[in-house]
Amino acid sequence: MIAPLDEAIAELVHDGDTVALEGFTHLIPVEAGHEIIRRGLRDLTLVRMTPDIVYDRMIGAGCARKLVFSWGGNPGVGSLHRFRDAVSAGWPAPLEIEEHSHAGMANRYLAGASGLPFAILRGYSGTDLVTHNPHIKTVTCPFTGQEVAAVPALNPDVTIIHAQRADRAGNVQLWGIIGIQKEAALAADRVLVTVEEIVDTLEPVPGQVVLPSRVVDRVSVVPGGAAPSYAHGYYERDNDAYKAWDAIGRDRDAFTRWLADLTSAATATSGETL
Repeated sequence: MIAPLDEAIAELVHDGDTVALEGFTHLIPVEAGHEIIRRGLRDLTLVRMTPDIVYDRMIGAGCARKLVFSWGGNPGVGSLHRFRDAVSAGWPAPLEIEEHSHAGMANRYLAGASGLPFAILRGYSGTDLVTHNPHIKTVTCPFTGQEVAAVPALNPDVTIIHAQRADRAGNVQLWGIIGIQKEAALAADRVLVTVEEIVDTLEPVPGQVVLPSRVVDRVSVVPGGAAPSYAHGYYERDNDAYKAWDAIGRDRDAFTRWLADLTSAATATSGETL
C-alpha cells in the first residue's frame, strides 16, 4: 500500500493513460506531476478542473496529448505559456483540448464515481461550448419535457491527489478547501495519494474527507508534495514561485533549462513501508 513515489508512478501510470491530478487551491499534487515528467511518460490525456502550473510543466515536457479541463491559468498571475505554445504552435507537441464548465466537469466526475454513463445539468445554457465540444449533448427530460445538457461520465485510468496524512493501513485524510478529489478518486480505476505524513491514528478534524484504503491503490509520503500550492495546516502558498513561473514558462529556452534541471535531479521524495 505505502510505496515511494517513483515506484508508485511506475506501477500506476502508463503511456496513453487518462490521468487526473486534482486539488483545488491547495493540496495540488505537484511533485507527482514532476515524477511523471521525470519518467518521460507520453500521450497522456490530462484531466483537471483547473489546470495550473503543474499541468503547464507537464504539457511543456511533452507528456500530454490532450487536456480536458474547465479553466486554465497561473492563478493570480496570468496565462499558462507552455499550454498556449502547445495549442497555438504545437510545441513541443500538438495538444488537443476539450473544454467544459466547472459544473460540467464536476458532474462528469460525479457520474463516474456513481457508476452512471452520463450526467445531466443546466450549466451550459447560454454558452457556446455546446457548439465546440461534441461531448456535450442535449436530452429531453422524460417527466417534464425540459431540455437539459448531458455530459459523459469521467472515469480516469488514474487519479492522483495530495492529502495531509494517511494511516499505516492506507486510509487517507484531507481537510481545508476541498475540490473534487473524492469524486475523482472514486471514479478512477487506480488511485495514488501523496501525503505529508503517515500517522498511527487519523484524529478527526473539522470538515475532513476520509478515503478508505479500499479505494486507494498506493500512498506515497511526499512532504511538501503540494508546493508551491499550500497544504492546510502544514505550509502556506508560495506566491513568489507562481510569479517566477511566468517568466520561465513564457520563454522556451528558460523552460528547457528548468526541465533539464528537474529531470537530472534525484527524485526528492521519501517512502515508508508497513
